[in-house]
Amino acid sequence: MRIEHSLDITADLDRVFTLTVDIERWPSLMPTVTTVERLDTGPLKVGSRARLKQPGQRPTVWTVTEIVAPERFVWNAKVFGMNMVASHIISPTATGCRNTLILDLSGRGSGLLGVLLRRKLRSVLVIENDCFRQAAEG
Repeated sequence: MRIEHSLDITADLDRVFTLTVDIERWPSLMPTVTTVERLDTGPLKVGSRARLKQPGQRPTVWTVTEIVAPERFVWNAKVFGMNMVASHIISPTATGCRNTLILDLSGRGSGLLGVLLRRKLRSVLVIENDCFRQAAEG
């Protein structure tokens, strides 16, 4: 199951990418992230891990699987046998960039979760994308 949201931002790719990979700053940028604890040091790279806590959820460890500056950041987590892949895709536009947030769910329980929580999960992506926009344009 895939949930996706795109938003045009009047800021350059580098600015949006910098906000995207500054995951430790996310709790101050958006209400959908309570805490982020890096489990390693240095810049984010493939294999980097972080424990992310979101309101009403248990802390989840996310592992970076792809990072291509300034256009792509992908990480995944496993929750109760389900695989979650969160992708941040930034592409140029005439006035700045388009930020696309994608959440792919697969494995045990993903179909049921999709039916039950699709609207809620999409709402979270909309909120997070708008927070990236506000921070980049601000």
